[in-house]
Amino acid sequence: MRLVVCVKYVPTLSALRFDPDTRRLVREGVPGEVSSFDLRALGAATALAKAHGGEVVALTMGPPAAREGLVECLALGADRAVHLLDPLLAGSDTLATSHALAGALRRQAPDVILFGRASTDAETGQVGPEVAELLDLPQVTCARRLEIDPAGTFTAERETDEGFETVTGALPAVVTAAEDLAEERFPSKVERQAAATKSIATLTVADLGIAAEEVGAAGSPTWVAGVEPVEITRRGELVPGDSPEAQARALAARLRDLGALERGDERRPLPGRAPGAGPSIWVVVESGREGIRSVTAELLTKAADLAAGLGGRVEAVVIGPGAVHAAALAAAGADRVLVADDPTLEPYTTDAHAAVLAQAIRVRAPRLVLLGSTVRGRDLAPRVAARLGLGLTGDAIDLDIDAQDRIRQHKPAFGGIIVAPILSRTRPEMATVRPGILPAARPAAGRQAAVDTLPVPRVPSRVRVTGMRPLGETAAASLVAAKIVIGVGRGIGGPAALPAIVELARRLGAGIAATREVTDAGWLPKQHQVGLTGQAIAPRLYVALAISGAMEHVVGLRRAGTIVAVNKNPKAPIFRMADLGIVADYAALLPHLEAALRG
Repeated sequence: MRLVVCVKYVPTLSALRFDPDTRRLVREGVPGEVSSFDLRALGAATALAKAHGGEVVALTMGPPAAREGLVECLALGADRAVHLLDPLLAGSDTLATSHALAGALRRQAPDVILFGRASTDAETGQVGPEVAELLDLPQVTCARRLEIDPAGTFTAERETDEGFETVTGALPAVVTAAEDLAEERFPSKVERQAAATKSIATLTVADLGIAAEEVGAAGSPTWVAGVEPVEITRRGELVPGDSPEAQARALAARLRDLGALERGDERRPLPGRAPGAGPSIWVVVESGREGIRSVTAELLTKAADLAAGLGGRVEAVVIGPGAVHAAALAAAGADRVLVADDPTLEPYTTDAHAAVLAQAIRVRAPRLVLLGSTVRGRDLAPRVAARLGLGLTGDAIDLDIDAQDRIRQHKPAFGGIIVAPILSRTRPEMATVRPGILPAARPAAGRQAAVDTLPVPRVPSRVRVTGMRPLGETAAASLVAAKIVIGVGRGIGGPAALPAIVELARRLGAGIAATREVTDAGWLPKQHQVGLTGQAIAPRLYVALAISGAMEHVVGLRRAGTIVAVNKNPKAPIFRMADLGIVADYAALLPHLEAALRG
């Protein structure tokens, strides 16, 4: 058995800075490292090879410095390493990168191809599914458990937005690793020294059997049109008090002054417009038992804004049972609802849904296709984009129209310290958009939308869902909808501290959010994670308990109304990123918070 792990050598995010004079990231002198998600994929591969026999190959594409990442992979147990190195690869976007990696992977004839869930610099999560499409292989994204049968099948447990599902399929396959798939391990000095003596094979574009026009800037349908720093503008005000009780009373008074405790419906109305004869903007709908999900309403509002600017119309695409939501979709901004309903579309599988969406795009030719940057959206969109040769911006936080009527898709990168507008040479443009970032408009009761039927191609689903384990009310949807959210950082000390915090949240009707450190440690499920590698939320009030304030977390709070930070370290960065701060041990303040947050 051969397992190939595709790794990316990325700059150490904590060492990057933005130069306001040159308006560029300063990379000189910044050390590099293998993306942490990829290290987990490597750990899973070496464990599987040890259990079943076989070899592990580490594959990277990057500049000469990326060789250091391969040395680290060899030190961590990879048997061989391959470096895809060629000046022609410079400027490759995710699709061009996927073409190059697919060419290299064909030479390896792997049984299992592993990627990290996403790279820590760009956080798109697109390359794994795009490679799977180019190689015509089944895919499992966000896998947290993976078992291999030497007879040629796999069983995996993967994260979803609602919980976890168990899937099975035949090898070869592409798997992307969630944080739980393996522990992140770092090599010892002795392991590094031994690895440094091993040879690393080098491949160029000429070795891959692909045209030079498929890679690099020439083969990239998207490009970066600029870079802007992320600016945090909060009050940064410290709440006085010589005891936890006094601090809680002062907090309650300031929250009342700021109007942070009770607000009416602040959602704006939908833009007044009639469906135009111009291009259509598509929103791929996500729904559940509670109706259409909040990310769908957010995307429909943005689509309505864009359609007004382009003189076009908004079309909601429902794949699976969902015609019952037509009235709600119309009220949220859809002018037309396109429904593909067939028993083969439930439960969700990549093959079935990708076939429907790709065929519909080919036939109807929309101008723009928007999906939520949910687990499902990140699984589906790259597969379809690669099938159609389209540019895709992953995890966008906004979209607008420039002076040339091009749709700019604004994407954060490098831990959220910058935002880059992305443009696409292909039509339709495609983007996944982070849930909770864009405001949803107030539903317009009485709006009508025509309903059309989409054909459902008959394709076999190579990955079969055999079980589901929902998280219920603690899952992502309830966190996004919460008006008050209590966030917990590693500073709470451990999972033993959570019951008291969860009980406070229950009494307040609040959601529970977490930093990546907390979910990585297994104290809370990944669905609670807020930040660049988690969710974006927009509660009326966010209370950060023992959170240091890393940009990776704070970028998910851009639309929070009022942020309150509680940390015993007066120099914690979170205080600069909060409206109100309390320097205190959160545990001492906790018994008094309920009264303060109720006003």
